[in-house]
Amino acid sequence: MTTQTILSPSISELRALFNGRVIAPDDPRYEEARTPFYGGVDKHPAAIVRVADAGDVSRLVSLAREHGFELAVRSGGHSGAGHCTSEGGIVLDLSAMKKLEIDHEHQTAWVESGMTAGEYTAAVGAQGFVTGFGDTGSVGLGGITLGGGVGYLVRKYGLTIDNLLAAEIVTADGQLLHVDENSHADLFWAIRGGGGNFGVVTRFKFRLHKLDQGYGGMLVLPATADAIASFLAEADSAPDELSTILNIMPAPPMPFLSEEVHGKMILMAMMFYAGDAAMGEQVMSKFRAIATPYADMLRPMAYPEMFPPEEGGYHPVAASTTMFLDHVDSSVAQFILDTLAKSTAMMAVTQLRVLGGAMGRVPADATAYAHRGSKIMANLAALYGNPEERSHHEAWVSTYEKELRQSDTGAYVNFLGEVDQARVRAAYPGSTWKRLVDIKTKYDPMNLFRLNQNISPKK
Repeated sequence: MTTQTILSPSISELRALFNGRVIAPDDPRYEEARTPFYGGVDKHPAAIVRVADAGDVSRLVSLAREHGFELAVRSGGHSGAGHCTSEGGIVLDLSAMKKLEIDHEHQTAWVESGMTAGEYTAAVGAQGFVTGFGDTGSVGLGGITLGGGVGYLVRKYGLTIDNLLAAEIVTADGQLLHVDENSHADLFWAIRGGGGNFGVVTRFKFRLHKLDQGYGGMLVLPATADAIASFLAEADSAPDELSTILNIMPAPPMPFLSEEVHGKMILMAMMFYAGDAAMGEQVMSKFRAIATPYADMLRPMAYPEMFPPEEGGYHPVAASTTMFLDHVDSSVAQFILDTLAKSTAMMAVTQLRVLGGAMGRVPADATAYAHRGSKIMANLAALYGNPEERSHHEAWVSTYEKELRQSDTGAYVNFLGEVDQARVRAAYPGSTWKRLVDIKTKYDPMNLFRLNQNISPKK
């Protein structure tokens, strides 16, 4: 679709309408404000509007509908495809909307969609509660929730959307709707995994789980085929309280790794046991026994400690893809190690997440996230610095994916980058796609919300 340049209203009119919350190219904040998390995205929106409330959101959505300018919606700016910005359009930036209301009696929280996962986790953690999101603190709640939410609590408490009780959403007609199982239930179903296709969510209502302390952190092991297979087998058979994210990669020069390890292939595992710390230590002992660790940073901890402060100004550039695997035995693990060794990228990584547990017990048609039976999520990435190398590394990732592919052809929408329609369809298999198209046609027939992994309405 051709990008449209905003002609009306003017920047001065926008500034009048939104009371100084408009950042245009003449603003010293513009360069920082237009830059998303991932590098390699260099778009120049006509303006960025940092909305203050749902009323602002409704006004801006209505303006986009009336004037026809391209509208990008940004919560934390972590879209791998750059959907959180626009060339010549307007960015609706939710990052100033961070209000949080905790209901201790009912163990729920209403939170605005501009808060980040790290901010929310720290705030509710201070009250002894948790809600699971992903694995990166700077991710905005809006994007990660709408796509599903797979993180350190996924096996114990399910996906983020499995803990979503209600939401408030501005639809393409500018209306602010309250959605839950009883009100606009079709739309509530769609936003639990269907991404930003259906409107701008301004607030979420999440279920809170009581958890004062667990056991977790990082474990670094030597990378061998047997170690990988053993790790995944232990993760699969572990209690639901344990969720793991295993990164197979060359060892970076991290201060807690000895110099002789730098550059060697390692297993860098991020792990959290959402339960009694003593029991967590027993479960972790099986992973420690796989091989002599290069680093063992597992310990009793509060869940918010899994989200350390992040480096500002870090904008990684990578060729990447996501997929599901049925199994990883020693032969598959050896193929992974051999393929990583052939990469010429600054850093080549294969990330494996064992799924199941609570997320796997939700019926596949209960939400728009339909991959409840998938066993392992795999993310393949090649990080690089020279833009001229892009096609080379993308070809490596593409070949790797084809050769690693097993019977599960699905995809997790939050980890998709710039992809074709077939890959978007893979995220929403079978009847899920048809149902989403019907709901899209009902609530956004003109496809105003199209900067996403798009579900086109019926013509």
